[in-house]
Amino acid sequence: MATMIPAVSWLRACWTLLVCCLLTPGVQGQEFLLRVEPQNPVLPAGGSLLVNCSTDCPSAKQVTLETSLSKELVDNGTGWAAFWVSNVTGNSRILCSGYCNGLQIIGSTDITVYRLPERVELAPLPPWQPVGQNLTLHCQVEGGSPRTSLTVVLLRWEEELSRQPAVEELTEVTATVLASRGDHGAHFSCRTELDLRLQGLRLLVNTSAPRRLRTFALPVTPPRLVAPRFLEVETSCPVDCTVEGLFPASEAQVHLALGDQVLNETVTNHGDMLTATATATARADQEGARQIICNVTLGGERLEARENLTVFNGPQIDRAKCPQHLKWKDKTRQVLQCHARGNPSPQLRCLKEGSSQEVPVGIPFLVNVTHNGTYQCQAVSSRGKYTLVVVINIEARNSHFVPVLLAVFTTLGVVTVVVALMYVFRARKQRGLYHVRQESPSLPLTSMPTEAIREEPSRVE
Repeated sequence: MATMIPAVSWLRACWTLLVCCLLTPGVQGQEFLLRVEPQNPVLPAGGSLLVNCSTDCPSAKQVTLETSLSKELVDNGTGWAAFWVSNVTGNSRILCSGYCNGLQIIGSTDITVYRLPERVELAPLPPWQPVGQNLTLHCQVEGGSPRTSLTVVLLRWEEELSRQPAVEELTEVTATVLASRGDHGAHFSCRTELDLRLQGLRLLVNTSAPRRLRTFALPVTPPRLVAPRFLEVETSCPVDCTVEGLFPASEAQVHLALGDQVLNETVTNHGDMLTATATATARADQEGARQIICNVTLGGERLEARENLTVFNGPQIDRAKCPQHLKWKDKTRQVLQCHARGNPSPQLRCLKEGSSQEVPVGIPFLVNVTHNGTYQCQAVSSRGKYTLVVVINIEARNSHFVPVLLAVFTTLGVVTVVVALMYVFRARKQRGLYHVRQESPSLPLTSMPTEAIREEPSRVE
C-alpha cells in the first residue's frame, strides 16, 4: 500500500540531501572559510533577517545562499553576497556556498524561531474556598517555543508559589496551597517566562488573567435564635438571630421568617459576629403551631436555627352567632347556639347570675321556668377569658289566661263576702240588736220602741 509523504517532509528530505552533497570530504583542509552572519540568530515566528555570506578568498566565485526559506539577493561583490530571508516560521539551518580556487567552500548557521504561548490560562477557582483546606491551582499553557527556554510560574499576587518547566506542547502545571483567611480576596495568576537572554534577547513574559479567591469559615455552633414561644394574632414581637465565628461576616446572607412569611430583617456585623433583628407580626391565618426560622448562608453553605412558636387568639365569642336576648316557651326543647373560638380552643360555659345553674351550650335541653334569668357566658382558655351576657325569658304555657282567671276569682270572692255581710245585717236588724266587737271603745247600739220617740218642745227662757 502506498504511503503519502507530506510536502513539508519531502522538502526537508531534499534539503538534507543537498547539505550532504555539499559537505564533501574535499572541503577539508581548505585554507579559506565561508562565513555566515549573523551566527545562530533568534527570530520571532514569521520574522525576517539579512544574511551575509562572505570569504577572504581573493578568487571567490558564485557565493550564494542555500535555504528552503524565502530569500532575495540584496547585493553582492567579490567574495560576498547579502540576502534578505523572510517569513521564518520554524527553526532552520541555512548554508552559504561558493568556490575558491576551483574548490567548493561552505558555511552554515542555525536560525532559532521563538514564539510566545498561544494560551496561558489559570483554571477557574471555586466560588468559595473553606479556610484550612487545600486549594489546587491549575495552569494550562499551549504553544510557545523554544520549550527548553519556557518556564511556567504560579503566583499569588506577586508571590511565587511554583516554578516548573513547560515540556509538552500542551502543558498543565499545578500547585497546591492551604487556604487561609488572608487569602480572601487574593489574586492568583499564571505566568510564562521565555528566557532568551543567552541569545542576546530579553526575558519574554506572558501572564494569564488573574482570578480572585474568596475564602470562608463557618462556626461549629448553630445560630442563636431568640423568639417568644407564644404570639397572639395581630400582635408583634422582636426576633433576634446571632452568629459568632463567621468569616467574612459582612458577606453572609441572613433570612428570618415566621413560617412562610418572610420578615424584614436588619443585619449588623462586628468582626466575626453577625446579628439580624426583625419584628414578627402574627396573622389570623397563621393560628396554630409555627416556627421562627433563621437562615444564614455563606460560601454555598447554610446554617439554620428554628424555634417553635404558637400563634393564638385570645378567647372570643362570636356575637353574631350568639343571641343576647332569648324568649322561649316553658316545657319546650331548645338549643343555646353560641360558639367560642381561639387558640388554644377555649371552654365555653353559661352560668346563671347569682347561682350555679348552668345552661348547656349547643346541646338540646328541656326548658322550664327555672331557666328564666340572666346568664354569664364565658369562653376560657390558658390565654385568657371572654364574657358575654345572655338574657333568657321563659314564657309559661297559656300565660294570657292567668290575669283573666285571677280577675274572675277576685270578683267571685268580693261578691261572696258582700252577700254574706248583707245576710248577717238583715238577720240582726230583724232582732233589733247589734253588737259591736268588744275591742271597740264605742257604746253598743240598742233599738228604741217607736212609741217612745217623741219630739221635745223648745223652750224659751
